Amino acid sequence: MTENQDKGERIAKAIARAGVCSRREAEARIVAGRVALNGRKVETPATLVGPGDVVTVDGQPLPERMPPRMWRYHKPVGLVTTHKDPEGRPTVFDNLPAELPRVISVGRLDLNSEGLLLLTNDGELARRLELPANAWSRRYRVRVHGTPRQDALDRLATGMTVDGVRYGPVVATLERQQGANAWLEVTLTEGKNREVRKLMEAIGLTVNRLIRVHYGPFTLGDLPSGAAAEIPPKILRDTLGNAVRGQLPSGAEEGRSRRRRERGEDAAPAKSSRPAAKPTDGKSAAKPARPPRPHRFGDDRGRGRKGK
Repeated sequence: MTENQDKGERIAKAIARAGVCSRREAEARIVAGRVALNGRKVETPATLVGPGDVVTVDGQPLPERMPPRMWRYHKPVGLVTTHKDPEGRPTVFDNLPAELPRVISVGRLDLNSEGLLLLTNDGELARRLELPANAWSRRYRVRVHGTPRQDALDRLATGMTVDGVRYGPVVATLERQQGANAWLEVTLTEGKNREVRKLMEAIGLTVNRLIRVHYGPFTLGDLPSGAAAEIPPKILRDTLGNAVRGQLPSGAEEGRSRRRRERGEDAAPAKSSRPAAKPTDGKSAAKPARPPRPHRFGDDRGRGRKGK
């Protein structure tokens, strides 16, 4: 069955848009018989749902869909980026600030990596931002054991094959040598599993610290470890363009809503009254004059320069 916009959208997509889980996980729950449509178990993720349909997951109706929201989160070392870990290790989602709603990560950071992790309440948005076609750059500060050779770093820029896996071009620049260790700035667009660590090993270096400082147009800035800060809707509109267009309030609506909350005329949701939601500093997101292509951003000073 093909999706027809007049008849509705695929049920897995509807579940992801409601922020319950990612589309892939929604499809797995459907196959497991955990999803029902109007009281009947759903047999296929291709099932279409319309505005009047009632979808339940594990017996619970989908929450009312909220406008897309996104947070910057400073992931500490020692947490896995998954909702449930079969090995029982602590997860990112078990350690988020209590005031955050249920969120999904955009991409991942492995157990021993730290730094910027983007979180969103919209599973479909997370999926779209992870698509290879977006080619968002990721920038890392990487401490390695060993002495990097320039010819080895240059090899990374042309792409490499390691253990049968082909990796695209990676730009690695030596920042400084510090005794037996060195700090590198590494920029890539693919983000394959443990890519930086595997590539460094391939050129004779061992990673002993890895910090993601940029993901596309967003930057870690001075966000403390373990803290989260919401990215304002205006920044989302400017940087994500069509991905969120029509789903977020206009600037005027935002201003009116904020003024009503300040006068106590609205019951302010926790997301809007938190001090932490406001200080997404100027360095935390690019401020382009017009909606740009996402991969053109990522400068440490937030000036919208193309990443290295």
